[in-house]
Amino acid sequence: MTKKDDFILKALNVLSWIIFIGLCIEAGALIFNYFLTLFNPIASQSIYKGLNLSEMYENQFAHYNGLMSFIVVLSVLKAYLFYLVVKIFMKLDLANPFTGEIARLIERISYEAFAISVVSFIAHQYTKRLIQSGYDVSHAGKYWDDTTAFLMMAAIIFVISQIFRRGIELQNENELTV
Repeated sequence: MTKKDDFILKALNVLSWIIFIGLCIEAGALIFNYFLTLFNPIASQSIYKGLNLSEMYENQFAHYNGLMSFIVVLSVLKAYLFYLVVKIFMKLDLANPFTGEIARLIERISYEAFAISVVSFIAHQYTKRLIQSGYDVSHAGKYWDDTTAFLMMAAIIFVISQIFRRGIELQNENELTV
């Protein structure tokens, strides 16, 4: 492996750690602020990054809980996705990259991305109905506006996981013939 490739892998590792930590902070802040609003309704005016759901909190507490549940679940799922990415970098051995563990991690990442896209789609439909009912929750859409990106990512990563599985099979066959 060249120095350039090694540098790129190290940079991607650092970048994935930074993204993972940022997503963990976001998920933690959303969870904390959600529970804070349950005991202090005034906090619903600025939940996280200017998200104001105070009107919904006062008028339809059940819808508030539903919307916040989608936001929290999606933030936790995204953090977990990057945990799996970080885990790949920790387990990756470029001398022998085709291992069952790496293949399982890649496959889990594809399933996680698919789960994020499904939950995002459901959340998008839920907010659409809330908007039709007269609630101003369009600003909450920024938490799930990347549904199609995660769906496409899930498909691509699933294909890569299947290629990895086939690589493992070929590697095992090659070891048996030697």
